[in-house]
Amino acid sequence: MNKRKTVDFISLGCSKNLVDSEMLMGLFEANGYTCTHDSEEPQGEIAVVNTCGFIADAKEESINTILELAQAKEEGRLEKLYVMGCLSERYLADLEREIPEVDGWYGKFNYRQLLEDLKNGNEQPTRIPDHYRHVTTPHHYAYIKISEGCDRRCAYCAIPLITGRHQSRKMEEILDEVRWLVSQGTKEFQVIAQELTWYGVDLYGKQCIAELIERMAEIPGVEWIRLHYAYPSNFPWELLRVMREHDNVCNYMDIALQHISDHMLSRMHRNATKEETIALIERMRREVPGIHIRTTLMVGFPGETDEDFNELMAFTKWARFERMGAFAYSEEDGTYSANHYEDDVPQEVKQQRLDRLMRVQQSISAELEADKVGKTMKVIVDRQEGDYYIGRTEFCSPEVDPEVLIPANTPLNIGDFYQVRITDSEEFDLYGEII
Repeated sequence: MNKRKTVDFISLGCSKNLVDSEMLMGLFEANGYTCTHDSEEPQGEIAVVNTCGFIADAKEESINTILELAQAKEEGRLEKLYVMGCLSERYLADLEREIPEVDGWYGKFNYRQLLEDLKNGNEQPTRIPDHYRHVTTPHHYAYIKISEGCDRRCAYCAIPLITGRHQSRKMEEILDEVRWLVSQGTKEFQVIAQELTWYGVDLYGKQCIAELIERMAEIPGVEWIRLHYAYPSNFPWELLRVMREHDNVCNYMDIALQHISDHMLSRMHRNATKEETIALIERMRREVPGIHIRTTLMVGFPGETDEDFNELMAFTKWARFERMGAFAYSEEDGTYSANHYEDDVPQEVKQQRLDRLMRVQQSISAELEADKVGKTMKVIVDRQEGDYYIGRTEFCSPEVDPEVLIPANTPLNIGDFYQVRITDSEEFDLYGEII
């Protein structure tokens, strides 16, 4: 084993990919390698690219990154190049043929084999606990992936084609990982999955997400838990009780709704109706007062009419989502919509609809953030930038949500919580002062 080898890991795509990279980095470090992550200029002897294969822009970024490193290898600046993740899981044969400079291709589930292949059978790799990882996020928060894959078959989505059926991790394994991360100084946990509400069905015969989150909340040292990527159909209502009764379960729910028109929901295979969606939102806000709902909406899906879009606009104005992202439909190979529908909404119409929808959301966000001025909120400090510390409330997930800017007049500790009075707001961000 060469203890001097340095491995540059480049993670593309979502936070679920990031967790895979962290797991593999932990394994490499336990075997004597030095690892860097997302370096601006990779300098290691070995590079590992963890790719995204979900949408066209992400696939292009992944391929361009691989080609840049392949060029570095050709020029002698890199010894070995390996690729893992969603892109290679989905397009392995094509990639092997088109980019022969890559020394090894791995998918979503066999990437641990990379280390054994690198050793060429000369010695057995040192084994480590399943929960051990090299955390690349700031020390005070981490992502916890509770499952892989998805049993939902939305017409537009390629995730089941890449990751396969829903596979839950064992509950005790997840809880052991949380305990270990707490021992390393982690306070805040972003619980992630392609579809977290289905957690446990394959292992325990029922939805167990509420039980998992409640047991996680009872672990000493867990200060915040935030939930990402719920599905509206068959929502586990017990989860709202857990959120309401445990202060460290943030009043925050990330639940992609995609559309509201029954015409669109049916064509998208969402297994939910407009009436059910509205009832879901009303019940969430009734059972968890002050909950912040993050959602994602789609425009330009095949067959979307002006009437469908106007219905979506009206719904957005009614729902007043605290957090909302939107995107224009992009046809994905192998999906139901690609195989059965014509991509018949012109690109310029998609863009116009997207712009109109986001203008509405921008106005809603500005009003909702302004309502926080004068309130005192618990804030965790992530970093310092220039004259400000940058923090977040329980209603804000890292990297995707609004932040709180606090004048750096008094030294604060990164990763600590503070009581902050909100003094001003913008369309998405807040300003505050320590009290």
